[in-house]
Amino acid sequence: MKTSFCLLLFLCCILQLQGQTEEWREGVVSYVSSQSVYVKFTTTEKINPGDTLFVRQGGQYVPGLVVRDKSSSSCVCTPLLATPVSKGALFYARIPAEKLPPVKEKDRIAQDTLRPPLAGPVVIIPGEEEVAPVLKERIRGRVSVASYTNLYDGTATNRLRYAFVLQGNHLKNSRFSVDNYITFRHTTGEGAAIKENVFDALKIYALSVKYDLRPQASITVGRKINPRISNMGAVDGLQYEQGVGKFVLGALGGFRPDFADYSFNTQLLQLGAYVGYNTAGSQTTLAAVEQRNGGATDRRFVYLQHHATLAKKVDLFGSMDVDLYEKINNEQRNTANLTNLFVSVRYSVSKKIRLSASYDNRRNIIYYESYNTYIDQLIDDETRQGLRFGVNYRPFKMVSWGVNTNWRFQKSNSNLSRNLNSYLNFAQIPWLKASATVNVNLLQTNYLDSKMFGLRLNKEIIKGKLNGEITARLIDYQYSTNENRVQQKLAGGSLSFNLSRKLSLYLYYEGTFNDAGKNLSRVNAKVVQRF
Repeated sequence: MKTSFCLLLFLCCILQLQGQTEEWREGVVSYVSSQSVYVKFTTTEKINPGDTLFVRQGGQYVPGLVVRDKSSSSCVCTPLLATPVSKGALFYARIPAEKLPPVKEKDRIAQDTLRPPLAGPVVIIPGEEEVAPVLKERIRGRVSVASYTNLYDGTATNRLRYAFVLQGNHLKNSRFSVDNYITFRHTTGEGAAIKENVFDALKIYALSVKYDLRPQASITVGRKINPRISNMGAVDGLQYEQGVGKFVLGALGGFRPDFADYSFNTQLLQLGAYVGYNTAGSQTTLAAVEQRNGGATDRRFVYLQHHATLAKKVDLFGSMDVDLYEKINNEQRNTANLTNLFVSVRYSVSKKIRLSASYDNRRNIIYYESYNTYIDQLIDDETRQGLRFGVNYRPFKMVSWGVNTNWRFQKSNSNLSRNLNSYLNFAQIPWLKASATVNVNLLQTNYLDSKMFGLRLNKEIIKGKLNGEITARLIDYQYSTNENRVQQKLAGGSLSFNLSRKLSLYLYYEGTFNDAGKNLSRVNAKVVQRF
């Protein structure tokens, strides 16, 4: 425990580097699997494996994904966030600006001779000057309607999902900004359950208004995940932040969302304060928080989060919780216990070789919405915690190979898990003008032994308008409590239509076939309107 604590503190004591002017390129999540997130860009030029993709939260960019591989328009990524990534979510790549060539001395002299002589002060007549607004409005949002249909053994179930996402910064060039993410999901024919508790269907992930008091001070009201302490989850209440040079001071007060249905719960009070330190290449936050349940202390802990990039080769991210309070058999103790720890290190050896390592002992995540298959969800649950090592090798420009291994362990060996995942990606197959990925996943736990082999083929059918994808998987798994092995064959395909610049249509089918003859079909459709 002390070793892990010292390790994260060591990560926070690093050199700070100056940044350059940069641009942020937007991408949208096109597909989510148990271990990968696929993000589509207009172009992936200047985005390389090992780079970090960021999610925009509260007007700030927070590390969310790490690029494992790429094609000309898509990136295959590994998630960093504790919260699940949904299809259609927006992520941003940081593109460094190109360095300007140095100006030669003779050119500088020539330029100086062309400058007009210095004149006296310029007199500006009141009312004639044009002042550009300091606060510029920037609005991004989307509305989507999706249908998820399962056909199994002659029975059909259908779920509908409506989503509204809006990020509006400086509305009408004012000091006000909004952040909304709301979904409504229900199964057709089960309206009575919604009437009993509407929050079984309605999920408000973000609903907040921010007011900039000054250029470096703001106050936020509503439900909001603070990007500086993102692993803490959402806060229903008030958040204040003040910048002082490179330091940031903040305080929060309000409630935690309900554990069962993510509704508003006044019994879950939480209060906290934090201090942050920012440079061009890093961001560090130290927070102290107390959470209550029905008036009694539930948790009292210190939270540390750090992200840094060193010399464009090493990317570090770490977060941890140290609990300062516990109550066992009605006996209160104020002792320090490391309860959550996540450390990730990624190193670009060269343009062809990239290494990664991480350690994760964070608590299990609560998924309020999930559309993964059973085996995908199982692999995700069994491989998230523990030690993880990865290697990505690009022998040729259009070919890359990667291996990731995960080992979860405990002293009692009661929850042992070993996982090996390898993939081979062809970014461009000349005679098909398509990209292809072959994947193998092996998983062993105390109660399960599984093998999965997969193939994915992606092709742009009509440039900028229509994209198609075909997938095939063979799955073999066996529980230790059952002698019979389960074998499944999965085949599917999807089409993505860009009906206009901001209107898209997604169609998806996947069939699961087994020897018993009870096959499962999943048919999904989604319409997305961006604005």
